[in-house]
Amino acid sequence: MFTVRTLAAACAWLCVCAPALAAAAAVAQAPRAEVIHWWTSGGESAAVKQVAQAYRDAGGVWVDTAIAGGDQSRAVTINRIVGGNPPTAAQFNTSKQFLDVIEAGMLNNVDKVARAQNWDQMLPEPIVDVIKVDGHYYAVPLNIHMQTWFWYSKAAFKKAGIEKEPESMPEFFAALDKLKAAGIIPLAHGGQSWQETVLFSAILANMGGKELYLKAMRDRDQATLLGPDFRKVMLAFKRLKSYVDAGSPGRNWNDATALVISGKAGFQVMGDWAKGEFTNARQIAGQHYGCMAGFNAATPYLIQGDVFVFPQTDSAQAVRAQQLLAKVVSQPDLQVTFSKLKGSIPVRTDVNAAELDVCARKGIEIMKDRGRQAGVTEVYLTPDQNGAMQDVLTAYWNTNMPVEKAQKSIANALKY
Repeated sequence: MFTVRTLAAACAWLCVCAPALAAAAAVAQAPRAEVIHWWTSGGESAAVKQVAQAYRDAGGVWVDTAIAGGDQSRAVTINRIVGGNPPTAAQFNTSKQFLDVIEAGMLNNVDKVARAQNWDQMLPEPIVDVIKVDGHYYAVPLNIHMQTWFWYSKAAFKKAGIEKEPESMPEFFAALDKLKAAGIIPLAHGGQSWQETVLFSAILANMGGKELYLKAMRDRDQATLLGPDFRKVMLAFKRLKSYVDAGSPGRNWNDATALVISGKAGFQVMGDWAKGEFTNARQIAGQHYGCMAGFNAATPYLIQGDVFVFPQTDSAQAVRAQQLLAKVVSQPDLQVTFSKLKGSIPVRTDVNAAELDVCARKGIEIMKDRGRQAGVTEVYLTPDQNGAMQDVLTAYWNTNMPVEKAQKSIANALKY
């Protein structure tokens, strides 16, 4: 039997608990996205938090699954897709990394977003070429990274007496010699196979220009790979080994960046994700460090980027979560906020670049010239081909392998 006291207690319970129950019910119905990614360094972690918050602000629930290392993260993603326990979304690079997954019918397409934003006209050709397969888009690009920036310490330059940025390979070697003479590590390098490929790509692009780069990497032209111009590139690449320090083998890329940030090293050749580390250390482009996209305007701008892919699912709730994430990721404001911390530039062209730093604005300006756009090696090579070339480059870098043998090995690796 209800009394005035019990009725009052019930009303009090409803006043206190009903809003909490309603909030819990709303969370239970909200689109829930488990996202696998490898953004674990300082700058990367700060950047991905912007994506997570934007997803929450849009009404979703973000479940963060961060796995250090791109290879490990991709392997976990693919294993979970094959095993029938896919995440809602996963990070990949703009490359052929997920082509096998597409061909196996394991990804949902994002054609609806692509049509709404006119990706065919808006996105750079090297990116469209890898995320659009058989007329369908299978990934949402978040940003554009350029893989072969030259980063340098202003303090190290001053100490070594370097007055201007090098504009050719001879001038680059001259600057490295000055750094070495000043007791500074000339070239901060992480001795890992993918980093050696980045360094090699930079030398190929700067010495050979777009023509030699595409003949070698896109066309896999055997005469080019075995020819004298490619040989000069290989010799210059190997010469750089004499400018790295003994602690280089196995070093992570962000630890190499830290050497430049501290002024212990002069240069690093690395993608513009390194800029996120400078930002995280509160350093300002143009004041504490400098950035060069290449030695001159003839150098191709080697682009890739980060994308989200969405594993195939019949779950209406999971599809709703995927569609919401695709919409959030493709918004210009988020792309600017993300890139400010990540070091990249937005993939969209209709953003306010004034908020970005001088290096990012350089990249955006270069991207207006479609003639300078080219993909990184992973855009043109299959994972097996790219891996085989990496193995040769690393062996050549670390041993006394003759250049002729290295050339033949690369040509054989890219023959088929």
